Amino acid sequence: MTERYYTVHQISELLNIHPKTIQRYIREGKLHASKVGKSWRITGHDLSVFMEANHNDRSLSGQEETHPVAERVTVSSVVDITVHDKNEAIRIINALSATMNVKPPEIGRSSLHTQHIMEENKVRITLWGGIHFMVVMIGAIRSLTEQLED
Repeated sequence: MTERYYTVHQISELLNIHPKTIQRYIREGKLHASKVGKSWRITGHDLSVFMEANHNDRSLSGQEETHPVAERVTVSSVVDITVHDKNEAIRIINALSATMNVKPPEIGRSSLHTQHIMEENKVRITLWGGIHFMVVMIGAIRSLTEQLED
């Protein structure tokens, strides 16, 4: 029995995905392929393995993916906190980093960047993520700053 080989163009038509996206999957190692001359060939087996690994990805099936509002909205914010000394800045940065490191996966993609600006006695916090992430992080900042006042 001979193995069936597909071209990038054939797979793009089968999956309703742009050929450049298929080529990117090959470059990234997500889809195994062999170079024949100047073009790529993908075995039926490798296509099956790829599809099985990505069976939950709606974009592969041509279905439009719908997201709840919490996943479709991203928020960014810059927060400056006045600090008395370097140790206070380190405590704030460590506490926020710890909060970021234990966030549950359902919060989704997010980022936290911190900076101690010694000349201005400030900690600058840059946040990016979904609404739920921002609520959690702003709440943590509020708690930290309230502790500083006590």
